[in-house]
Amino acid sequence: QVQLVESGGGLVQAGGSLRLSCAASGMIFSIVAMGWYRQAPGKQRELVGRITSTSITDYADSVKGRFTISRDGAKNTVHLQMDSLKPEDTAVYYCRAVIITTTTRQDYTYWGQGTQVTVSS
Repeated sequence: QVQLVESGGGLVQAGGSLRLSCAASGMIFSIVAMGWYRQAPGKQRELVGRITSTSITDYADSVKGRFTISRDGAKNTVHLQMDSLKPEDTAVYYCRAVIITTTTRQDYTYWGQGTQVTVSS
């Protein structure tokens, strides 16, 4: 009933920038929060950044000052601007959204398929 479409991943040299986008579509009544998580090989998935419906943000300590998350409520879209990228940022990045659907009026967590971000040194 809800789909998340991610875009913007790719290969970049250390110090470069990438902008990830995630658009939610489907039977959406309201979006509680959207965010980005990442998983590197051999590691658990971790929070990168998230933003609530009231635009409250939260970031992992490792990306504070380098990454910026923003939302476009009218388009049900969240963006992650990643600057000053480091090789340690290399991972598969997943969009996550907590959404109240029109059909159930209950919240549910949805995940995108993931997009690869590779930062070379």
